[in-house]
Amino acid sequence: MLFPILAVGILLFFLASVNNLDNGKREEGKEQLEQALKRCAVTCYATEGIYPPDVEYMKEHYGIQIDEERYLVRYEIFAENLMPDITVVEKRDEKK
Repeated sequence: MLFPILAVGILLFFLASVNNLDNGKREEGKEQLEQALKRCAVTCYATEGIYPPDVEYMKEHYGIQIDEERYLVRYEIFAENLMPDITVVEKRDEKK
């Protein structure tokens, strides 16, 4: 009688752990993309004297790759000599 209850408890704990691990991996991927975009913008400024005008420029000239099915990138320029505001947002999974 105790074994089935214990087995269900262990299974629930395992499933919760896997879910937390998956959430952590997704958040890490988003953070890595955001940091790569920021590093690319700084590299562009250091080599060309300007920040990239848009994300497409970074893709074409610096090889940045974005999984556009998974992420949205907000890239806002305030002035030519100020670091752009770069934010990456993970798209919602419509299947859930």
